[in-house]
Amino acid sequence: MTDKISHEIRTRWMITKTALAERLAYRGDFALGTLMRFLPIITQIFLWWAVFQSLSPSDPESARISGYSFQDMVAYYLLTMLGRAFSSMPGLSSSIAKTIRDGEIKRYLVQPIELLSFLFWSRVAHKIAYYMVAIVPFAIVFFLCRDYFTTPWLDVGTFTCFMISLLLSFCLGFYLESCLGLIGFWMLEVSSLLFVYMLMQFFLSGHMFPLDLLPEPFSTIVGFLPIKYLAYFPAAVFLGKVTGAALVIDMVMLVVWTAVFYVAARIMYRRGLERYSGFGG
Repeated sequence: MTDKISHEIRTRWMITKTALAERLAYRGDFALGTLMRFLPIITQIFLWWAVFQSLSPSDPESARISGYSFQDMVAYYLLTMLGRAFSSMPGLSSSIAKTIRDGEIKRYLVQPIELLSFLFWSRVAHKIAYYMVAIVPFAIVFFLCRDYFTTPWLDVGTFTCFMISLLLSFCLGFYLESCLGLIGFWMLEVSSLLFVYMLMQFFLSGHMFPLDLLPEPFSTIVGFLPIKYLAYFPAAVFLGKVTGAALVIDMVMLVVWTAVFYVAARIMYRRGLERYSGFGG
């Protein structure tokens, strides 16, 4: 039993190390792509400034939208960027579907590591490489925008919940998108489905605007969906928008949703292999 666990640990470490080296092989292109993602910050700040200025032309900083000041909105957007850096899985669903469609999945059937585990640790390596490059730009941006964070210093409990929410959002994002990609076992083309999902995620994850701004009953409905934990929830925890019993409930729901999609992905993968016909290369 001990040897098996040791072998699993060595295998996962080797996958992570290899994937990390692969990401850093073209470090210039990777760094440039990472840095370019920070450019929309300026656009968003000017956009929200125009919105708040339209509400209060003489003093935009005194205006409020669903309890958010201009400073809160900028801080929220920066925090959602941080959350999305953990939860976003660019190309994961489409690559899984393509692997199934083209028959490349056969190589995972003869290797001592299955597809989901390989992709999970590859994504861990991707995030490590991303933050190795992005940590300096993130630090600079947060330092320059430090005056926008008007909330008091987080207590240990809230900060712990914030960090756990980021880590769990990574797991939730991975297994949720894995489930979408694994639909490729039953559908040859999933691009339209993925487009609909990405469109919904952009609006309903809180990446574009705080979910507090949604009117009822949409706010309540979106509150029950797992997508909100990909961007909105970590930012809301940091800004003190979710506290007390509501925070505990949401943390439990985040764990539950992560477990649900983990189990769903495993079941879909196993059932998909049972009906896989081995077409393609």
